[in-house]
Amino acid sequence: MKLSFLAMFLCLLLASTPKAHASVFDVTSATYGAKPGSDVSTALAKAWSDACASPSASKVVIPSGTYNLKEATFRGPCKAPIEMQVQGILQAPADASQLTRPDTWVGFQYIDMLTLSGGGTFDGQGALSWNQNDCHKNKNCKPLPVNLRFEFLTNSKVQDITSLNSKFFHMHVFRCNHTTFQQLTITAPDESRNTDGIHIGASTAINITHSKIGTGDDCISIGDDSHEITVTDVTCGPGHGISIGSLGKYKEEKDVTGIIVKNCTLANTENGVRIKTFPDSPSPSTASGIHYEDIIMVNVSNPILIDQLYCPYTQCEQKPPSKVKINNVSFKNIKGSSFTPLAVKLVCTTGIPCENVELTDIDLTYGGDKGPLTSMCSNVKPTITGVTKALGCATSSLAPLPLSKK
Repeated sequence: MKLSFLAMFLCLLLASTPKAHASVFDVTSATYGAKPGSDVSTALAKAWSDACASPSASKVVIPSGTYNLKEATFRGPCKAPIEMQVQGILQAPADASQLTRPDTWVGFQYIDMLTLSGGGTFDGQGALSWNQNDCHKNKNCKPLPVNLRFEFLTNSKVQDITSLNSKFFHMHVFRCNHTTFQQLTITAPDESRNTDGIHIGASTAINITHSKIGTGDDCISIGDDSHEITVTDVTCGPGHGISIGSLGKYKEEKDVTGIIVKNCTLANTENGVRIKTFPDSPSPSTASGIHYEDIIMVNVSNPILIDQLYCPYTQCEQKPPSKVKINNVSFKNIKGSSFTPLAVKLVCTTGIPCENVELTDIDLTYGGDKGPLTSMCSNVKPTITGVTKALGCATSSLAPLPLSKK
């Protein structure tokens, strides 16, 4: 009886082996016919469609090599867990007008249990678009393509890939839940406008870890209706830092809660850890439970910053106060060097001052001991522990401040 059972088990195991191989969908196979140096759009779309329809776990593979990809939207739901393994380089059209979806190059939508991996590169070829980007002076500027847009994903992973030279944001995360981004490399030159590394909005339980991000804008930005966001072991620079916001620009924005940024390094960035809200927000909202801990600053211009007078390119009504309530925020164990003497700037709204703000163990120097550090505080009375007097924000009520432009 035992031998019969064992024989039956082995037969079942052997029978399942071909099914495992059948679940790999290689775009360069005879079925799909993609070749390095050519446009892979059609082959990749067909491979995705077949893999998504598979009743068992499937994998779409783009082998090593450089491929053109005009654009792609990978849509679920799929019948089983699905992985896209990008081993090669996918290149976008340099001219953004060639895309039919003007705000997206590659999109993933409505998928449960997606894995995007493989060590490959999504090259947005964004230099031409950076020169054409006039959003710094035109409120009605045309949208530019995001390298990778993730919408309505659950229980998913994005890991071990590179996003290079996006035309706009590198990764835009919207309405995603329980999704991890890890071992990423995100790269664009310092002069590339609006190339945020990862922007998160209306998402819950997002984890970003073990990644290197250097761009021309925020390395990570967190928008409204974001909750339980954890950022750990991220190196940021160049860029504008790791930011909550901008918040308070649009009507009926929702609260931001439960943000943890820990064990990160920021090098040669315009800002360090920052919360920014518009001064003329049309609707009230709250940003609370925001905690920065164990952060290293290297030559950072504004290491610790709450800015409720944020007004990029002066394109907003200069009518303070902001209606975003900031509450329960901590800055702990932040060490390193500031590029400017102003190391701590906490500028809160006159209408609803910041509450429960904590500064603990702040140990910063001014560019290799060039001189003493200073702080600026308005409408906030932080709890201070282990901070030098110069950074203590003893003055908590200052005269009206000019709107911040960066």
